[in-house]
Amino acid sequence: MAARIRLSRFGTKKKPFYRLVVAESSSPRDGKFIEIVGTYDPRKDPAEIKLEGEKISEWLKKGAQPTIAVKSILRKGGIDPGLLAGRGV
Repeated sequence: MAARIRLSRFGTKKKPFYRLVVAESSSPRDGKFIEIVGTYDPRKDPAEIKLEGEKISEWLKKGAQPTIAVKSILRKGGIDPGLLAGRGV
């Protein structure tokens, strides 16, 4: 099983709200997931980011790969995914 940390879209039309979820790489974007590890609301000024650092670090240590968008959100939230996983920068 290849786990990914990625965004899952919620909200209504033209009012997106995202959850950061851990899911299998083969599952669809808004489909089945393993665990919710944070939220991202781009409509607020500045964008609201809520992360559960403990859960995220555990999943990164287990080998879960964040998507490019999630890497950016993690860095904005104060978490460096490369250092947590022990892979360097």
